[in-house]
Order: sequence, then C-alpha cells, then structure tokens
Amino acid sequence: SITSISQGLASAKRVKEVLDEKPEIFDAPEADKVERIEGHITFNHLTFIHNGHTEPTLNDVCLDVPAGTTLAVIGRTGNGKSTLVNLLLHLYNTKPGMILIDGRDINKIPLNVLRANIAYVPQDNFLFSDSLRNNIAFGADGDDMGEVIKATKAACIHDNIVAFPDGYETIVGERGVTLSGGQKQRISLARALLKEPSILVLDDTTSAVDMETESQIQDALARIENETVFIIAHRISSIKDADVIIVLSDGEIAEMGNHDELIQKKGYYYTVFMHQYGEHDAA
Repeated sequence: SITSISQGLASAKRVKEVLDEKPEIFDAPEADKVERIEGHITFNHLTFIHNGHTEPTLNDVCLDVPAGTTLAVIGRTGNGKSTLVNLLLHLYNTKPGMILIDGRDINKIPLNVLRANIAYVPQDNFLFSDSLRNNIAFGADGDDMGEVIKATKAACIHDNIVAFPDGYETIVGERGVTLSGGQKQRISLARALLKEPSILVLDDTTSAVDMETESQIQDALARIENETVFIIAHRISSIKDADVIIVLSDGEIAEMGNHDELIQKKGYYYTVFMHQYGEHDAA
C-alpha cells in the first residue's frame, strides 16, 4: 500500500542518516602499523574536559602501569573513574602524549588493534537473544567448547549453565532478561576472559554477586598471567588484592598504594574500608 511505501521510505531515510554520520573517533593518517599490544599503560599528565564543561573531569593524572599489573580505581561517583576507562578505550580523543600504551601514543594505535586487545566488562552487560555459548564466544576468535568452559569456570558461571535444561544451548532473552544480574555479569566476564586480552577492564563487575562467588572470581583473576587488569569498584573486597590502588577525587589521584599502605594513610580508602568492614577487621 501507499502507506507502507511511505513509511518504508521514511525509515530508509533515517537509516541512511545514521549510516552517513561521520564518526568523531577515527584512525589518524599516521597510525602505526602495530598488531599486538602488551599492556603497559602510562597516563602522562592526563587532563580531560568533556564537551560543554568548564572544569576538567580528569586533571593532571600521572600513573605508570607496567604490563601484567592489576590496577584498581575507587572514588565517589562523578570523580572520573568511568572517564578514565573511556579514554583508555579511546572512546574520546586525548591530546598527544597523554595516554601511552607500550610507550606508543594511543592516538597512533589503530582502533581495531586497540579494541581487539582490550576486553571491557561494563556494569550494564548486553546479552543477545541467542544461546549462552554464542553469547560467551561473541568477539572471540573461535568458539572451541573446551576454551568456553575454561572461561566460564574462571568466571564461576559454568555450574549455573550446566544446571539449565539446555545447558550451553540455552537461549537467553534480549539483554539477558531470563538471567539474574549476577549471572549476566559472570557471562560477560567469561566472554571477556575467552578473548584472552592484553588489557582486561572490569567496571564494578562483581557488584551483583555474593561475597563467596566474588572471592572465587578474585582467585581466578589472580591466576591470570601476562594481562593488565584494570578494576573499577565500590567494594573494597573487589580490589584489596590489587597491585596498585588509586583513589580518584575531583578528577585527581588523591591516594595511591596497595591495600595495606592505604589503610595506614587513614584517608578516603580507610574510611570506606571501615564503613564496609567495621572496627574488628581493621586490626
């Protein structure tokens, strides 16, 4: 009908507008020919101001993270934690020399190479209306069942999956509506681990799991070798074993050290620890 044709043309016009939109983030003409990154991250006086803002979200952040380090970031909401991750993923442009990976300016690393070597587990995990196996293997080079199971065991979700009537072939609804929040988080973590990235970014990944499961996941992460692990968290239990912990306040590094060092400083980290654990665990 004429009505259907007119609606179709209107839809096609909107789709074309999306397809014709030029991305703000793209490879620089002088991008280096690099295929693999090792995971050595350097923030060199990193300062970033979001469009429309007058004050910097991140201000003069200086930090060197050798490959294989587990770095944790904690701080109040709105103090720049997510922005730090978004810049590392090159979702925003930074000035030359402010973020280096393996000593190379992030702006000179091809986007497909950067994102192929980084696995990001966000707070809001997206699952497709597909089998659990395909959801986990999404983004990985292959879907070898042995490797899939290895990843799900590390993410503490294998036992849940095999308990479903259809196991790994269980179809989950769009955005994983048939799963609990903790199950979705662990499925997404397994997806990231299967990718075997150089840099693993966890954005409050264990917030929806119980303390015992979180401890098991932490043990699995501790066994990972040759990967830089970048953790954003609100629970001290998620980050207390990290090599380096930084506290972001007003976009700046207010405290830095390992768990014991930060407890001794008796600053923000100590206050959060006392609030979450109480006096008897501070000894």
